[in-house]
Amino acid sequence: MAAIRKQDMMRGMQAYDDWCTAARAAAETTPALDIAPRLDRATMAMAVRYSLHQLEIKAPGPGVEVRVAPYAVVKILEGPASDPHNLTPPDVIELDPQVWLRVASGITTWHEEQKAGRISAVGERDDLSPLLPLG
Repeated sequence: MAAIRKQDMMRGMQAYDDWCTAARAAAETTPALDIAPRLDRATMAMAVRYSLHQLEIKAPGPGVEVRVAPYAVVKILEGPASDPHNLTPPDVIELDPQVWLRVASGITTWHEEQKAGRISAVGERDDLSPLLPLG
């Protein structure tokens, strides 16, 4: 299942742009790891879904599951897919929506967020830094 519906693509792009604009404005007075623009739930959902869709395009495949609860889950990168009995791929990454949007947009780096303990990653392919920021 896709992270975002085709008909929501423009809304998602606008929501992601809105989040990025608010984050850049906050960067003037807030440390990068604390930037967390508060947008309404629907806008946050669209921003996350759109950005995860961009990640899917950049790194297609079934090998790593990226979860940004409660908004979306995508599978990316080539490699072993889910075990038919388990349905969970061998590599799973979980992030808070604000953390995901910071690394996706380049406000922070993957390693900064990981060092701060804000990324839960299990498996051999637990480093998405080569794919980020989305650009």
